[in-house]
Amino acid sequence: MPLPLLWIGAAAVSALAAKSLSDDRKTQQQKRRRFYRAQTLTDLQRHESPVAIYPSDFMSTEQKVKPKVGAVVCCGIGGVLEHTGIWVDDNTIVELDGNGMIKPISVQRFTKERSGKYVFIACDSHGIPLACEEAATRALAQIFQVRDYHLIEYNCHQFIWQCFEADAKAITTFKALNMNLAARFNRRIYWDLCDC
Repeated sequence: MPLPLLWIGAAAVSALAAKSLSDDRKTQQQKRRRFYRAQTLTDLQRHESPVAIYPSDFMSTEQKVKPKVGAVVCCGIGGVLEHTGIWVDDNTIVELDGNGMIKPISVQRFTKERSGKYVFIACDSHGIPLACEEAATRALAQIFQVRDYHLIEYNCHQFIWQCFEADAKAITTFKALNMNLAARFNRRIYWDLCDC
């Protein structure tokens, strides 16, 4: 008899934690509307992250954004990792696939073989995509080339960052990509739903 009570208690604690995270996300979304100008990195307190809202298939976001050429997009993989690409055209994303091929794909294909249901776009606090047409041009120039893909050493995040900064130092994580994008655009990043 005590075991079902334990399960009920654990479920209640999990529900409260999920509600708290959802409330934090909504507070962050409301807070972003108070700024009359885009939040720059100098607007942040020392303890605040340059990434205000990370992409999440589990937490809803109210902001939907139309993509721009050169915007960084992402979707989830297994609820633990993110896969990134560059928006290059109407319904076309260039990605570095796990087999090392750089290829153009549709939004549907971008999420199809991954667990994420949604595509997110890196934006500033006003919902304006952080985009660079030169990055899109660099991505397009590499289509159908093959790279020596490695989950840590050379992954999709490294490919994206090299499209923004051709001679960039190596990065390996989604967090590092976010920090570099925030510094390059001098904006706090919000991952908003793609309206595509």
